[in-house]
Amino acid sequence: MHEQVIYPDCPNHPCPVETTLNIISGKWKGIILYRLLGGKKRFNELKKLIPNVTHRTLTLQLRELERDKILKRTVYAEVPPRVEYELTVLGQSMSPIIKSMYDWGLNYQSELRS
Repeated sequence: MHEQVIYPDCPNHPCPVETTLNIISGKWKGIILYRLLGGKKRFNELKKLIPNVTHRTLTLQLRELERDKILKRTVYAEVPPRVEYELTVLGQSMSPIIKSMYDWGLNYQSELRS
């Protein structure tokens, strides 16, 4: 039998869970973070890895993650300009969360098939 972990009432406002969800909320942010766990990616690479996201939505979600200091955008002075996205140290610290989401989703898909 599993011992239930009881978390105390949230003394912080906002609650840390709310803060985390605010950072990764949005249909595509979790997938963007998952794809960036493998290293730097250019915009078009991300677009190919996430084919159902629109150009505008991907741009907005990347900007929000950059604003929240989860990813870093590097623009190279080339013609045409090259832009790369990578996780910051703070973004990399989300790796266990993203990997847990992956594992949970895999488990869930397996359960649905049985």
